[in-house]
Amino acid sequence: GFLSIEEFNTLIQQWNGRTIQITKHEINDIDQTIIHLQNISYDQNTRRIDDYVPKHSLLLHGDGQVESLPTMSNEPLPSSHYEIPLEDHSLYEFNGKTFFITTDRGVYKLELA
Repeated sequence: GFLSIEEFNTLIQQWNGRTIQITKHEINDIDQTIIHLQNISYDQNTRRIDDYVPKHSLLLHGDGQVESLPTMSNEPLPSSHYEIPLEDHSLYEFNGKTFFITTDRGVYKLELA
């Protein structure tokens, strides 16, 4: 079912130390990232100049690699974290083993790898 951001945070924190797979679905674009989750934090950007810079971000810290579909090319994660932009009206769901975060930009699926 649907979760509040607080409920989502409580559940996702239990995945610290585990390897997770993040699948990002945006318009005509699917990326998969495998990351060894070491820490979870949130960032608030109060000095943004436009709507492209998110107001809030979920930061999944750890080492990982990105697989771009359909080319199937693997490259290391460009930084030591994976950022998911959040909005005030983002939806958080959990079905017991998979998290879904739905934003205006796309859908992010998080599951244990």
